[in-house]
Amino acid sequence: MKYIKDYKDGEKLFDIYLCKHKQAAVTKNGKPYENLILQDKTGTIDAKVWDPNNAGIAEFDVLDYIEVYGDVTSFQGALQVNVKRIRKCREGEYEPSNYLPVSKYDIEEMYGELLGFIDRVKNPCLNQLLQAFFVGDEDFIRAFKKSSAAKTVHHGFVGGLLQHTLSVTRLCDYYCKAYSVLNRDLLITAAICHDIGKTRELSLFPQNDYTEEGQFLGHIVIGTEMVAEKIAQIDGFPALLASEIKHCILAHHGEYEFGSPKKPAIMEAVALNFADNTDAKMQTFTEILEGSSQGEWMGFNRLFDSNLRKTGME
Repeated sequence: MKYIKDYKDGEKLFDIYLCKHKQAAVTKNGKPYENLILQDKTGTIDAKVWDPNNAGIAEFDVLDYIEVYGDVTSFQGALQVNVKRIRKCREGEYEPSNYLPVSKYDIEEMYGELLGFIDRVKNPCLNQLLQAFFVGDEDFIRAFKKSSAAKTVHHGFVGGLLQHTLSVTRLCDYYCKAYSVLNRDLLITAAICHDIGKTRELSLFPQNDYTEEGQFLGHIVIGTEMVAEKIAQIDGFPALLASEIKHCILAHHGEYEFGSPKKPAIMEAVALNFADNTDAKMQTFTEILEGSSQGEWMGFNRLFDSNLRKTGME
């Protein structure tokens, strides 16, 4: 099998892929066509079926595995496929594990490191809160290990939520060493819990799409509610500490325009916002570099509001 990440402009694509997305559209001239997103474990690629009525285009639906033949071209700095033929595949013709993007790091090793951070949280109420999620709740643990951190942009793969959470926690651990005024137990707890709402905001792969709850509430509100539910089950949990941990989650995007219901009001919330933003941006840039078939200059990116370039190696 040839993976999506290995294709280059001008090549022929001919293999089996998961149809992640399918949408009918119309050109400016009124001619119908179809937008597709093809997926394997290395990523996704946009595809166009310019002639849906072509006899070579078989009937298929979203989340079907399809054998695709087409030309790989470059459009506005990104690769896409001009599809010539499609055949819907039967079970047994494909290996599902080839089509789910997965973290390049071992999931159990990452989870073990996260549990190590939890063990070092000394405040008994905060430790009990973390244990309630990450040790005692089997359904949550299963979802947390399998969830992505986003539908697109960064960490959009199985284990992505765990990888992102661990990276943010490591950064916050460094902040605590560099700035002794920080309440380490509060910040580490907030880092570990800041995105737990994504286990309910996004469905698991292969869909990896917004749930009804995710559309209505979003992961920040969902995560805050999840923490509040666990806190209510812990006798003697201080009211101020409960407000502080919930505030950190509510404020971790930093600005109203980025989806935060609150702006950071305590130092731990500021630190969490910086750590979350740093890891998201660094991972996003990493994925752009890994997915680029361009030369040194990779084109304008809206997230960074800049024309991005690969670093020189001299």
